[in-house]
Amino acid sequence: MDNAELAYLLGMITGKGIIIRDNNQTSVVIEIPHKNLTSEGMNSRLSVKASLDDIRNSLEPLIGTRLISTQVERKTVIKFTKDNEDFLIREINRHFDRLNSCKDFRIPQEIVSSSIDIKREFMIGLADVTAHIRSSNVAYGLAFNQRAYIEIPVNWYLVVDIGNLLMDLDVPIHNINWGHPNMRDPKGRYYERGQQNAWFKEHQIKIFADEFERIGFRIVHKMEALKKLANKNRQEWDKSLEAKITRARSEEQKDKFKKQLGHIELVHHKYYWDTREVERPKASHPMENSNNIPEEIRGKHFNSWKEICKILGYPRRTNG
Repeated sequence: MDNAELAYLLGMITGKGIIIRDNNQTSVVIEIPHKNLTSEGMNSRLSVKASLDDIRNSLEPLIGTRLISTQVERKTVIKFTKDNEDFLIREINRHFDRLNSCKDFRIPQEIVSSSIDIKREFMIGLADVTAHIRSSNVAYGLAFNQRAYIEIPVNWYLVVDIGNLLMDLDVPIHNINWGHPNMRDPKGRYYERGQQNAWFKEHQIKIFADEFERIGFRIVHKMEALKKLANKNRQEWDKSLEAKITRARSEEQKDKFKKQLGHIELVHHKYYWDTREVERPKASHPMENSNNIPEEIRGKHFNSWKEICKILGYPRRTNG
């Protein structure tokens, strides 16, 4: 594939799309959720509205018809309808094997085998509709650990596809909070309160903001927040090192910390197989046999999100 606009559109459909087919026409409906960003001084609803002009200018020449948009309190919905025999509709059906929901979509094979630029355009489209970034997403309370979250409801295998595509783009995932009882209800507290399926939430793919800049967003407020928090990561990283230099007890220690200044990638550009695993055994959970869990991992117990990655198809590998 060499069509950047089509790659972007396929990314949006994969992330939050529904394909509605009837005897004569097909409608493609895409949701763009609004996250509350008042704490970041931004209005996500107004930003999405402003960004729609850019999205229209990019996609309408490809689609060949007007994108219809509707805003409600928590999301913007964009939609287009075309005849079933239209070339674009036939291409969309081919890429998604005639599936009809983002709950089942996989990343199209032609994207997987395309150039880095096409893969990035696809990921921007997917990120625009599934990802958000705000300061509350910080890891471990460390100011230089601001992260973006990609949220994928239900679709376990799409999470794996995203992990592998991000690897192609040299963007490591910091953590995946799987919608699995061992991850979301590790002590069984929800279960004990009668909320047996409280663990079955969206899967959260967490990526450091400075790493996610390799992808970015087309939606204005998301890109502004990404730049702001990626820069904060770099500034706070250097600030933490300057404090260490001040407290250093030897010239050797000072030189070590000085060499790390301006190089936050030393701690953030790591894939899960390169990071230390903290041993935190989790108790068995009664819902480990739930039908909401893929057959490959159903009935199995996990102490780490990494174990799920390996079994479902995002294993250790070398880039390229």
